[in-house]
Amino acid sequence: MTRPPARRTVGIGHLSLTARITLISVGVALVAALLSGLAAARYVAADERAAARRAVPVTAVGDAVRDRLADRTRLRARRPAVRVRRAVGLSLTIGLLVGLTAGGATARVLTRPLRRTSRAARAMSAGQRDVRVPVEGPPEVAEVAVSLNELADALALSEGRQRRFLLSVSHELRTPLTAVRGYAESIADGVVDGEEAVAAGRVVLAESRRLERLVHDLLDLARLGADDFRLDLTSLDLLTVFEEAVEVWTTRARERRVELRAERPDPGTTPEPGGARLPARTDASRLRQIVDGLAENAVRMCPAGGSVTLALREPSPEDPPGTRGVIQVRDSGPGLAPEDYAVAFEPGALGHRYRDHRPVGVGIGLSLVHGLVQRLGGGIAVGPAPEGGACFTVIVRDAS
Repeated sequence: MTRPPARRTVGIGHLSLTARITLISVGVALVAALLSGLAAARYVAADERAAARRAVPVTAVGDAVRDRLADRTRLRARRPAVRVRRAVGLSLTIGLLVGLTAGGATARVLTRPLRRTSRAARAMSAGQRDVRVPVEGPPEVAEVAVSLNELADALALSEGRQRRFLLSVSHELRTPLTAVRGYAESIADGVVDGEEAVAAGRVVLAESRRLERLVHDLLDLARLGADDFRLDLTSLDLLTVFEEAVEVWTTRARERRVELRAERPDPGTTPEPGGARLPARTDASRLRQIVDGLAENAVRMCPAGGSVTLALREPSPEDPPGTRGVIQVRDSGPGLAPEDYAVAFEPGALGHRYRDHRPVGVGIGLSLVHGLVQRLGGGIAVGPAPEGGACFTVIVRDAS
C-alpha cells in the first residue's frame, strides 16, 4: 500500500533568511518597547500615588464637598491603570513599526548578496563557467562569494584540462588506427604480398598492441577511484621486484641505445627473517607497473647515448614514517621546467605542453603511476636529476 506523503510542518526552520531576520528584529523591538512602556507606566503610577498623598485632608467641609472629593479621588485612583495601558500599547505599536522597518531593511541588505550568489550557483550548474559574483556585504557573506568564485575558477581550469586530455587521447588513438587501417587496406586490396605482407602484419600487430596498452592504461586510470579496484597484497622483498625490473629494462634501453644503470642497497644489509632485505607488504604487480611506467617514460625521453638510472635504497631518518624503501628513476633527458613539477601527474598536462617538442605520449602514464602510488599508501615526487633530466622518487610503504 502506498503511504500518503508526509505533511510538511511549517515552522521557523522553513522560513527564509529575510523572514527570520525580520521576525528577530520585530521580537527585539517589541521586547524593548514593552520594557520601556512598563518603565514609563511605573513612573506614572508612582507619580499619581505621590500626588494623592499630597492632597489636603478635608475634615471641615460639608457632606456635598466631601462626596465630590471622594469621587475625584476614585477617578484619580483609576487614572494610573488607564495611562499604563496607553503607555504600553503605544510603546508596543512604535516597537512593532520600528522592528518591521529596521528588520525588513536589514534583511534586504544582508540577503541581497546571498540571492545574487544563489543565482550565480544555478547558472554554474547550468554549464556557465564565466559567472562571477562581486565580493561585498558582511565578512561571512563575502566569504561565500569568494568561495563561489574560486569554485568557478577551479571548474573552468579542470574542464579545460579535461578537454586538452581528451584531445591528446584522440590524437594518440588516431595515429595507430591510421597505420592499422592503411596496412589492412593494402593487404586486403592485394597491394602488398609476400614478405611485404609479413612486414605489414608486424606493423599492424605492433600498433594494435600499442592501442591495447593505451586502452588498459585508460581503464586503470578510470578504476583507480572506484571501490572495487583490486589489490593483491602480499609480503615481498623490494629488492626482488627491483632486480626483475632492472633485467627487463636493461634490454629495452639497449634497443633504444640508452644505457641503463642500477643502484642497489648496501650488500651488507642484514636480511629480515625469511631472507628479505627490504621487506614490504604491497601488491607486487602494481609496484612493477609503477616502476615500468616511470622507466618507460625515462627511456622515451632520454636521447640516444644517454642514461637512465634505476635506484633502490633503504629508508633513512629523513624519510616519512613507515617507509619501507625508496625507488628512484632518473634520466639524462631534457628534464622538466620548475613550473612543470606541480602538474607533472595531471592527465595530459605534460603531453599537451611538449607534444611539438619532445617524444611525449598522451600523458596517461605519469597520472596512472601517481594514482597507483596513492592507492598503495606511498608517496611520489618529481624534481631535477643529477644526470640533468628528471628524477622521480617513490616512497614505498606497507599497503592496507
